[in-house]
Amino acid sequence: MANIRIVIVDDNSLFRDGLSNLLDAQPDFQVLSAADSAATAVEQIRKGRPDIVLLGWQASSPNSQKVFHAIQEGKLATRVIMLISEDAKDDFVEAVKQGCCGIVPKQISTELLLKSIRKVHAGEFWLDRLTTAEVIRRLAKKGGGNNGASSRLGVRDQSSALSTREREIVVLVAQGFKNKEMAERMFISEQTVKNHLHNIFDKLGVSDRLELALYAIHHNLHEGA
Repeated sequence: MANIRIVIVDDNSLFRDGLSNLLDAQPDFQVLSAADSAATAVEQIRKGRPDIVLLGWQASSPNSQKVFHAIQEGKLATRVIMLISEDAKDDFVEAVKQGCCGIVPKQISTELLLKSIRKVHAGEFWLDRLTTAEVIRRLAKKGGGNNGASSRLGVRDQSSALSTREREIVVLVAQGFKNKEMAERMFISEQTVKNHLHNIFDKLGVSDRLELALYAIHHNLHEGA
């Protein structure tokens, strides 16, 4: 099984060591290194070119900015998962804006942590429903289209091209529901949900669920259902 190469970045040595031991015990994970400073993290990321960086600092901190900048500047395929404390919910939106591919509470269960890493490595964006709902709520509170989504998504509203069923799915995505949950809620198959999402992405010009959620906020499509 191919290794998922990981760099851990966090100030707490006990947390770093425990997480490193946990991940190294997985047959498909390889912890390249663990860093406690921005300079060390950037050096390790540039040298090791990991698949995943588990970043335990707030996204808005100068240290995190340096990590994101190094990845972007080096045009690395490295994907960042933010490990966020319970009291750092205000940082969710900033983490999304910085381009992280997952937001995981530090209090998450071992099973879900491992699953989130594998999902992000596979190209998916990881947010549990509660975290997604929190991001959407805070984006909406900040004024919808003025939250920065317009620069990422453009301002043209193509929602009139959506069918009634597709609009229902947009609302559920914005509220943080997964495909399986949407299928059960709408009494359709999971494959049908995927087909609808493909059509929605194509019609609206978005590339993933998070962009779709941001689009929904920007064009006030997130309420209902």
